Amino acid sequence: MKKLMLLMFALIASLVLVACQENATDESSNTDSKNEEQQDNETNEDTDAPTEITVAHELGETTVPVNPETVAVFDFGTLDTLDNLGIEVAALPLANVPDYLDAYATDDYTNAGTLFEPDFEALANLDPDLIIISGRTQEAYDDLSELAPTVYVTMDNADYLGSFEQNVTLMGEIFSKQTEAAEVVEKVKEEAAAVKDMASEDKSGLIILTSDGSVTAYGPGSRFGLIHDVLGVTAVDETIESVTHGQSISFEYIAEKNPDLLYVLDRNAVTGGDYTAETTLDNDLVNVTTAATEGNITYLTPDYWYLSSGGITSVTQMIEEIKQSFE
Repeated sequence: MKKLMLLMFALIASLVLVACQENATDESSNTDSKNEEQQDNETNEDTDAPTEITVAHELGETTVPVNPETVAVFDFGTLDTLDNLGIEVAALPLANVPDYLDAYATDDYTNAGTLFEPDFEALANLDPDLIIISGRTQEAYDDLSELAPTVYVTMDNADYLGSFEQNVTLMGEIFSKQTEAAEVVEKVKEEAAAVKDMASEDKSGLIILTSDGSVTAYGPGSRFGLIHDVLGVTAVDETIESVTHGQSISFEYIAEKNPDLLYVLDRNAVTGGDYTAETTLDNDLVNVTTAATEGNITYLTPDYWYLSSGGITSVTQMIEEIKQSFE
């Protein structure tokens, strides 16, 4: 009897052990199956991600690799944007780099020549995956395109914030920073709208650039027209010609128009020279204007407005400088 009971217990134990082993095998198979499925999904996601995109721009169409490793930049506004997005560059013109981007003006980066005259030998040795240019370098587009995919970016004076958004969004797409780019664009738009709400229609403004003692004016639709077109400053003269270097004017013109707000850019601060904006404008005709007598002459930062317009930091600071002129 005892032997029979022992045999029965042994049989039951064997059956339980077999069942446990089968369950363990099933669970292991399920786990392996899930892991394989997850790996397949990850592989599919990687496969679905584009490895290159086609960029249409004013000078043509360029097929660009996504997340290019070696990048040469001939536009300080774009350099500003890439810096903000945490994207490395390999080469740039090392002359006249804006002060706030002076970390790039070192031997850690390849000197790619100048904005107007690229160093083709240096670029050929670098063998970049992408070259980004703007207006000052556009004459070299065809030659640069033979070295690497070359993209042309520009700022549309008639739609400044629209082109800013387009350029930042493009950099986000090329370097897989879409979320960061979208957040930046939204923030800048909000800041611009807030400053526009502060502008007074009763106060007129005039934008001028001084260079070697001469003065030119810029109005709506010009390279500095953001002040009027986006930020709401009423133009003292709506007929100013929208040309790259501004409409030549006299000190008598400034006195006659008598702006409430005078915005001044000093070109010599960038190019060098014996004149400064302050000394150029320190005369009897300018000093009697409302802007001068009420202390409403704003000297704009050339790095932002002249050298690197269109970058994330530059546009943000440009908006801030106009905001401060209202306060």
